Amino acid sequence: MMAEGIVVNTFKELESDALKALLEEQPGKPKVYPVGPLIQTSSCSDVDGLDCLRWLDGHPCGSVLFISFGSGGTLSTNQLNELAMGLELSEQKFLWVVRSPNDQPNAPFFDSHGHKDPLGFLPKGFLERTQGKGFVIPSWAPQAQILSHNSTGGFLTHCGWNSILETIVHGVPIIAWPLYAEQKMNALYLTEGVKVALRPAIGENGIVGHMEIARVVRGLLEGEEGKAIRSRIQDLKDAAATVLGEDGSSTKTLEQVASKLKNKI
Repeated sequence: MMAEGIVVNTFKELESDALKALLEEQPGKPKVYPVGPLIQTSSCSDVDGLDCLRWLDGHPCGSVLFISFGSGGTLSTNQLNELAMGLELSEQKFLWVVRSPNDQPNAPFFDSHGHKDPLGFLPKGFLERTQGKGFVIPSWAPQAQILSHNSTGGFLTHCGWNSILETIVHGVPIIAWPLYAEQKMNALYLTEGVKVALRPAIGENGIVGHMEIARVVRGLLEGEEGKAIRSRIQDLKDAAATVLGEDGSSTKTLEQVASKLKNKI
């Protein structure tokens, strides 16, 4: 049996051209229901007392870059070291979720981080030299709470869709660093489409070098490019709040879906 409808987690202001095509009625085409941006949140009581949130409390508004490659994302040893050196060279504040590197082919596709301490793979003396400016967390951090914190001024992300929606809802500018699959398409759209992200250039050796990383990080947090991106992503944040409001288009669409489902029972 053909589907009667398709629910998509997006909204017009984020993907206007795609939704224009999807919402166009055609014979035999299921109706599309844009109900986003819906994101997962946790209550503050779930994460009270976490050191990383207390650390963020001690820094100025919009001054910290959050770095996370998702639950399955992993870098090579060389790339991990270049990222560390780039963050140090940038002299910007950062909160980094570090996972053990994987040098196997297609490593980013798998959550194969092993049982070794991820912090042991960082350059010698890195943690000591960046003490105060940086906060490093092994393996996991409360992403939603970090992105909603007013000290967070940027998000270096693998561009998974859930992470994109979370950073847009909270109005946090992006450094796009895709690893695999649709993340590369998402990164292109963020940089060239809605223009709310910077993307570091990959060197001829397939690695993003530390000089390039430092340049992009400084550009996002201190440069003119970053100012323009902050303005555009604030517009998207406002639009997201509107569509999810009581009379918003996503709220009304979700009510339509609920009504249809109720009538099927």
